[in-house]
Amino acid sequence: MKRIKLAFLAILLLLTALWLAADTLTPTPFNYFSFRTVFMQYSGVIGIGLMSVAMLLALRPKRLEPHLDGLDKMYRLHKWLGIGALIVSTIHWWWGKGTKWMVGWGWLVKPTGAGAGKPLGDIEIWLRSQRGFAESVGEWAFYAAAVLIVLALVKHFPYHLFIKTHKWLAVAYLALVYHSAALTKVEYWTQPVGWVLAALLVAVAWPPF
Repeated sequence: MKRIKLAFLAILLLLTALWLAADTLTPTPFNYFSFRTVFMQYSGVIGIGLMSVAMLLALRPKRLEPHLDGLDKMYRLHKWLGIGALIVSTIHWWWGKGTKWMVGWGWLVKPTGAGAGKPLGDIEIWLRSQRGFAESVGEWAFYAAAVLIVLALVKHFPYHLFIKTHKWLAVAYLALVYHSAALTKVEYWTQPVGWVLAALLVAVAWPPF
């Protein structure tokens, strides 16, 4: 169990360290909306990162079994990574959706008139054009993944139904991959956090094991 806890903590700390090397949680100027922008990026990276590792372990990679004390312990880590991904993704969802609700209720005033920034490349222009659709896809994929993960944690949920429903997480995950690829800050992809994230996404979509 100690090795499982250390592995979970190591994954979380590694993703956090890589993200902090690329960005900061104390933007200048510091206000609700500037913090929301960077926190959405951070929680998004952590959420999809934890889920990616959980999905990778579900593929039963032979190379990792000895380092995690066997298949049983590896599945236990898979479970806790799934729970971690659900918690982080729920916080991510609230900061995104909840902020829009609070603006609509008049509790927050969204800043307007952003200054001119650097010229955008063709890829970034295309990614920005995908933002609205990617947000919708991510939202509904989150709902589906949340329900499926909760069902997997219900002890009295019939095992034969668990097997059938849990497989649908792969579909929800692929939708979240698109969401992440479209909405992750472009600058991250040229830095270690982006390299590791891309490697995880590709490893799950096209498993090398």
